[in-house]
Amino acid sequence: MNTEKEKRAIAYLQAFEPASEPYYLCYSGGKDSDCIKILAELAGVKFEAYHNLTTVDAPETVYYIKSQKDVIISFPQKTMWQLIVEKGMPPTRLARYCCEKLKERGGDGRVRITGVRWSESPKRRESAGLVKIIGKEKTTRKQAEAEGANYRVSKQGGLILNDDNDESRRFVEHCYRTTTTMVNPIIDWTDEDVWSFLHHYGCKGNPLYHCGFHRIGCIGCPLGGYASMKKEFLRYPKYRENYVRAFDRMLQRRQEKGLPANNIWEDGESVMRWWVGDDPRQLTMFDEVNDG
Repeated sequence: MNTEKEKRAIAYLQAFEPASEPYYLCYSGGKDSDCIKILAELAGVKFEAYHNLTTVDAPETVYYIKSQKDVIISFPQKTMWQLIVEKGMPPTRLARYCCEKLKERGGDGRVRITGVRWSESPKRRESAGLVKIIGKEKTTRKQAEAEGANYRVSKQGGLILNDDNDESRRFVEHCYRTTTTMVNPIIDWTDEDVWSFLHHYGCKGNPLYHCGFHRIGCIGCPLGGYASMKKEFLRYPKYRENYVRAFDRMLQRRQEKGLPANNIWEDGESVMRWWVGDDPRQLTMFDEVNDG
């Protein structure tokens, strides 16, 4: 276990702890969220752990989260199946409306703790840091400069802070009520760091990790790639059926709204084949149907 990284993560959490209320800890049921929850306990900071139910979580994940007695489960206003019909298209890598409506809700006006890490993807290294603040850019930059905080602007939007000095702490304290503020204490941790930490503290993690899964997320998430989607639908055929039924209702709604028809999406099953990459026309379909 990397004790230096553990000490730094604990110090980060202590440095940015809000004075007036607990942290809002984003708990997904994956290894990274287990890690930040244990770190928050070790740091002695006040926090409330929330899981945003997506309605397409794996049953094992739901059971695991329910076993965590200190995790608050938040239910969405609309299910994935309702969102698909409303949006008129399946979620894709480019149209990630499900993340916004299901996974990333909650914690407004609070300082959030997340398990975001640079090693997850090159994009994360550019778009995330120890602290990320998303708000009106001119206002947040003006305040950061007034406090003397050392920051950079992400290409994806938001200000990135990579230290926990006095200037950064004052900046966060001043603006978190009016922005989306995320503290990422394990930002520089590797997978090996995370598992070593969890094993040291006796946390076995979500049982899906012991069934060959390398990531814990929504069943059918396009970000996992076609092979992952197909593997998940073989394991959870009822979820596949639910998606197909939602796609059928989606096509009906598109017809009712007078949206252009196409010769690729004929029924819910054909949408599913397109979605998981079994239709050779899949790569040219996105622009054609993204009109809803």
